[in-house]
Amino acid sequence: MSGPERVAVFRLGEGRQPSPVRLTTQFGDGVANYVPDSAAVRWRLEVDSGADAPEWLFERAGPRERIFFDPARTRAVILTCGGLCPGLNTVIRSLVLELHHNYGVREIFGGRYGYQGLAPSFGHSFLKLTPEFVDYIHQAGGTVLGTSRGEQDIGVMADTLQRERFDLLFCVGGDGTLRGAARIAEDLRRRGAPIAVVGIPKTIDNDIPFVSPSFGYATAVEHAARVVTGAHMEARSVFNGVGLVKLMGRDAGFIACGAVLASQEVNYALIPETPIVWDGEGGFLESLRRRLSARRHAVVVVAEGVARQVGGEGAAPADIGPWLKERIARHCRERGTPVDIKYMDPSYYIRSVPANAMDNLLCDQMARAAAHAAMAGRSGVVIGRVHNLCVHVPMPLIASESKRVDPEGELWRSVLASTGQPQRWG
Repeated sequence: MSGPERVAVFRLGEGRQPSPVRLTTQFGDGVANYVPDSAAVRWRLEVDSGADAPEWLFERAGPRERIFFDPARTRAVILTCGGLCPGLNTVIRSLVLELHHNYGVREIFGGRYGYQGLAPSFGHSFLKLTPEFVDYIHQAGGTVLGTSRGEQDIGVMADTLQRERFDLLFCVGGDGTLRGAARIAEDLRRRGAPIAVVGIPKTIDNDIPFVSPSFGYATAVEHAARVVTGAHMEARSVFNGVGLVKLMGRDAGFIACGAVLASQEVNYALIPETPIVWDGEGGFLESLRRRLSARRHAVVVVAEGVARQVGGEGAAPADIGPWLKERIARHCRERGTPVDIKYMDPSYYIRSVPANAMDNLLCDQMARAAAHAAMAGRSGVVIGRVHNLCVHVPMPLIASESKRVDPEGELWRSVLASTGQPQRWG
């Protein structure tokens, strides 16, 4: 049997500068070590699991003994893109502190409002980032740099990077942001421009492949579980009460699953990955009505992406929460069962809060790994996290995979055990 395949990572060139980060190459001397270029992390940990998983080795992230850029002449720019997520300010802060204190980079800037910051037509100026400026920003939610959605012209953004003489570009965002970063990196490579483009994956939904978990997820689950607890109290306090909570999860139900298991108070979890039968004796609506008749209350958690399971093509509701509330009420009314539904949608609240302790640790780890990768001349890579270790994942590989809740996996099995709902509807 052939061995695992090592995933190739693009380098701008050989590292010829001695790193100013004071580490050693000798193990056992009580001083932290540089990461050798040969260090790798195996993607597939479980053996003979029956899963069709590739045998890959990812280059391990971390500080190199020799780096590509001269810190005294290096200019860096940081962008935050897409929706808000707990931990964005922590990532910005840790990037600045690592580059400034450990590498000696003094020219660090923030681009305003995501990729708009690299498009001169918007007129956004670059913000100088210093240790003093970022001192307390991790204590607040949101992003001090601002953010935006949508694409900008790749050539124009590459022109801006060259004109401003930036050497390092850090893009903090989700799958759309990382696809854009990959195109920027490819354009710069075609030009022969030695600019490192490194992505730091951001998704509250925890659905970026090769990143386990993504920052913001633990905070989202913590706050979602509190909302679920409130929904449970509302439901129990009235006759035939239903606490209905809609959570984020456009394509994946990780937040919903996490909130279910953290609260242990949910009776039905509806996620995009599992088919739902709404009507009929074996459908969700009748199962819920029967529970109300027996227990007089119920808690339902639904992920936003479940909307695609409603109706035919083009008939999906814009918002699954209000649709499901009305559908439950109608089903119970038609069958003579009174119901009192309390609907909660904490989506924007959850994504705008400051990161909790676990996410702050993760943000710091990934941001510093990104700084090491860029200074070592890696480009077109995303900082992944495999088996609690940071690795370099090529951006095209991130875009080619998807991460979803496995209906046959341990996570969903635990959700079913907690809720007691059927494994299949219908």
